[in-house]
Amino acid sequence: MDVIEIDDLRLRCVIGCSDEERRDRQDVLVQLRVRVDARAAGHSDDLADAWNYRTPTKSVIRAAEGRTWSTVEALAAEIARIVVVEHRASHVRVRVHKPGALRFSSSVGLVIERSIEDFAVVPSREVVASA
Repeated sequence: MDVIEIDDLRLRCVIGCSDEERRDRQDVLVQLRVRVDARAAGHSDDLADAWNYRTPTKSVIRAAEGRTWSTVEALAAEIARIVVVEHRASHVRVRVHKPGALRFSSSVGLVIERSIEDFAVVPSREVVASA
């Protein structure tokens, strides 16, 4: 499988738990590793056969900057969902980093990996009342 790499996508988000963090937008850096099958585009040299990385990137920016987030975990999960579910990637690795979030550290972040199986509908379990 082939991998499209998107590095250092800079987002301006309201993210964090403290009042100080939620007062202003902060820079968040996102790295994506998107598994795709690039064989058809490699063979044909036709953009119609390629995975369009511009459209999912715009979707990620719109979603990330369009609401507030308490955790990088929630932001990373939503980015993964957008790439896999809305833009039909088979698998994605999402790295979200908050520069300057921790004293004496250049950044703090999280890496998650998701595939389409992670977003399959799981039937809810019915609660059976005891007699």
